[in-house]
Amino acid sequence: MTTLKIGDKAPDFEAKDNKGNIIKLIDYKGKKLILFFYPKASTPGCTVEACNLRDNYSNFIKMGYGLLGVSADSAIRQQKFIDKNNLPFPLLADVDKEVIMAYKVWGLKKFMGKEYDGIYRTTFVIDENGVIEQIITKVKTKAHSEQLLGD
Repeated sequence: MTTLKIGDKAPDFEAKDNKGNIIKLIDYKGKKLILFFYPKASTPGCTVEACNLRDNYSNFIKMGYGLLGVSADSAIRQQKFIDKNNLPFPLLADVDKEVIMAYKVWGLKKFMGKEYDGIYRTTFVIDENGVIEQIITKVKTKAHSEQLLGD
């Protein structure tokens, strides 16, 4: 689990998105950013989460938020995920796990009695000055937007 805390300066990052564009944290200076980490594109839980965020995307934009997803999937896999689900926001293809490691969301996980290394589903809300103002470690995939926006 992440050791970052509310009030910490968000770690800088630079990574390619699904289209090969270089995205940096500094690109969001002066704007709030929802940075959500998910284990794997096109898996059931990740699809539900991404679609829930998609369905509320206009509300995030109205409130001044940028939205950016991150997983260790390739740019091709991320683009297929976007195309299949009509996602309106970019997804970082963090295949080298640099952003994932910077935000400390990689580690030992357990599923069905097996242990493996993977991404902890975690969301960071970063303010206009690059400071973490919210961290959600218990993401409700079907109601993630509500966790972020409130009811």
